[in-house]
Amino acid sequence: MRKLYAIIVAGGKGMRMGKDLPKQFLPIDGTPILMHTLQTFYDYDPSMTLIVVLPSDQQAYWSKLCGDYHFTVPHVVVKGGETRFHSVKNGLACVKGEGLVAVHDGVRPFVHRDTIDRCFALAQESGTAVPVVEVVDSLRKVEDNGSKAVSRSHYRIVQTPQIFDISLLKEAYEQPYTDEFTDDASVVEALGRKIFLTEGNRENIKITSPFDLVIAEAFLNRCTI
Repeated sequence: MRKLYAIIVAGGKGMRMGKDLPKQFLPIDGTPILMHTLQTFYDYDPSMTLIVVLPSDQQAYWSKLCGDYHFTVPHVVVKGGETRFHSVKNGLACVKGEGLVAVHDGVRPFVHRDTIDRCFALAQESGTAVPVVEVVDSLRKVEDNGSKAVSRSHYRIVQTPQIFDISLLKEAYEQPYTDEFTDDASVVEALGRKIFLTEGNRENIKITSPFDLVIAEAFLNRCTI
């Protein structure tokens, strides 16, 4: 089996939460979100190298949290960059040799084991893997003179972990940064490589707002929502 890595990007500031505490440190079910996320990947494969990318001014607080919560999942902490692109690039500097590397949002603690497994299997076969879910709401495209309905069957909601061959992702991140790089798939796609999609899971939400926290607590308490 090829070496597996996971870069967990956790650079949020919590502004949309309306709180001073960065969102990745907010507790759900009594434990910080980022710890839930790391535990999920560790439980999937304890031999996987976990790399957490955090802003410099948050690292001391994270270290304190790990002590306070007796959190022992092994991981490496790397300094975040100016943008998500630069943060992932910093994380890649700790990735060595050949294998597969996952990039995952630190505030997505509910990714299923099956989703991670599908992504690694597809990346092993094709070099790229991105989990997606179908759009269930109606969509309209906003234009200068109004808006028009578009077919939701042509669109998918993108999630993480996005998983790639290590050499491919490192090559992609040698490109100059542009605002069009919204995720890792867009960076790899800029090389002209095909992005392969696989099924994600609807619970794999990105926790960015107070409403998301309510949903997260409901998931953890097995409530019907």
